[in-house]
Amino acid sequence: MTAPTAIREKTINLRATPAQKLLIERAAEATGTTRTAFVLDAILQRAEAVLADRTRFVLSDTQLKRFEKALDAPLPAPDALRRLMARQPRWSR
Repeated sequence: MTAPTAIREKTINLRATPAQKLLIERAAEATGTTRTAFVLDAILQRAEAVLADRTRFVLSDTQLKRFEKALDAPLPAPDALRRLMARQPRWSR
């Protein structure tokens, strides 16, 4: 049994030069997909990479100790943080 697919109800419009459109169409054909599927897949991969890049970071030992110290410090304005955390993120609106 296959998983149910989400209903696509939103449209994304793009403007491209004729050369860009042709390149996308050739690439989609080469991969055996539709232009829409090809573009959507490429966009989603890029979006995931951009967002993942903002959730992972590397610190030196010194930086890590300073970061942990900052995390363990008392909150300067706990009420402001509570209000912030209660807000709905922009990307889910």
